[in-house]
Amino acid sequence: MENVSVVIVNHNTAGLLTRCLSHVLESRLDYPPEIYVVDNASTDNSIELVHSRFPGVQVICSSRNLGFAGGNNLALKRILERVPRAANRRHSAVLLLNSDCFVTAETIRQTCSFLDQHPDAGAVGPMLVLRDGSLDLACRRAFPTPASAFYKLTGLARRFPNSPRFARYNLTYLDPNRTVEVDSVTGAYMLVRLAAIDDAGLLDESFFMYGEDLDWAYRIKEHGWKVFYYPDAQALHYKGASSSRRSYRLIVEFYRAMYLFHRKHYAPRTLPPINWLVATGIFLRACVALGLNLVRPATEKRVA
Repeated sequence: MENVSVVIVNHNTAGLLTRCLSHVLESRLDYPPEIYVVDNASTDNSIELVHSRFPGVQVICSSRNLGFAGGNNLALKRILERVPRAANRRHSAVLLLNSDCFVTAETIRQTCSFLDQHPDAGAVGPMLVLRDGSLDLACRRAFPTPASAFYKLTGLARRFPNSPRFARYNLTYLDPNRTVEVDSVTGAYMLVRLAAIDDAGLLDESFFMYGEDLDWAYRIKEHGWKVFYYPDAQALHYKGASSSRRSYRLIVEFYRAMYLFHRKHYAPRTLPPINWLVATGIFLRACVALGLNLVRPATEKRVA
């Protein structure tokens, strides 16, 4: 890649943000990456820390919380304006990186090299490892079709993790150490070629916190690009560390995103009774998730 920009959206995650930036700046690259921090109306000292400890980082401040898509789009617009529309758009990329995702010194270089070696790749993501050493299942996914979403929400995917039919949502039947073309990688670490953004457009701001990466990957693939999971590159993901205190809001956003994705990409070509069943199923599953969270101890509350 001739040009790589890193975009980190922040909302009250000062400690995670400074650690994330430290790791990015330790990356072994031929040239320092252009780094943007988009602050979504934080009330902690995030921005003061960035200005004092990372003076080379460009900060974009929003007066309100625009969510993941809206925040990233603020930086993406600047990047696209800066890089001319020419052949080098195929050799330039932007990395969407969560503040709770910590790269190794080689992660960014490895994923950039992957895009260089695969000109048909519009986006790539690494293996993301959780704090307990397990694989973050979201780092390689299939699109949530009505069938795959049904298998996940009913627990069939968890009961039959080696089944290509039932476990398609998180692709748990695949070897996690194998490079493979997938429907989507996660927005926690998503390296996207600028030429693919030219084709697919910016992130859809209808999605506030979940689903925007799936939607983006769907549109990228619609324009003929491929999306890859590349496990030779790895990063640590403190998943949920920045959102555990807001689990109820996140549950609503999670299932709302699932409904939006279906309405946008599947509903127009699906029979109305099926659409009604899908919407009802998502609503009921959201109610169950909210109810279960009410009885869980505070340390065990989660989104799904």
